[in-house]
Amino acid sequence: RHQILMKVARNVSETVNYVMPGEEGMHYVDRVETDWAFRVQLPIGTDVPFHCTASGKAFLASLPPKARQQMVHSLDLEALTPNTHTEPARLLAELDEVNRAGYSLDREEFVEGMVAIAVPVLDSQKRFLAALAFHGPLIRLSIDIAISRLPVLQSAAGELASLME
Repeated sequence: RHQILMKVARNVSETVNYVMPGEEGMHYVDRVETDWAFRVQLPIGTDVPFHCTASGKAFLASLPPKARQQMVHSLDLEALTPNTHTEPARLLAELDEVNRAGYSLDREEFVEGMVAIAVPVLDSQKRFLAALAFHGPLIRLSIDIAISRLPVLQSAAGELASLME
């Protein structure tokens, strides 16, 4: 798994994360840090919120609609930045779009000045296993650049899924 993350990191030149859902949020299981000095560092083992991270939204969007709605309404939608979704209806609308698009974004919702993109890693029955994501500072990584690197993430997510078979 780590070799796949390393390959993605070389390709996108940003920090790459393998993140799994936990009870309190998304749990960083593995990561490859960027070589850039200016970066956001969250150690392996860190838990981050579901509602304002690209990996968390990838997980929430993978849930069946009724379970997704119940979970969103049970979360503390704390505003961590001015961009954080704090209204269930707005978050649910974004999750519908994430479900259709197959990827999720963090537009400075978790940390001001940081953006991220994530794709789900799914098993053969299309069940969520983990999220594969990368993040970087907005001064270096725009949302458009992140989306342009989506094929790299999608390919790697497929490789990771095949490792789980």
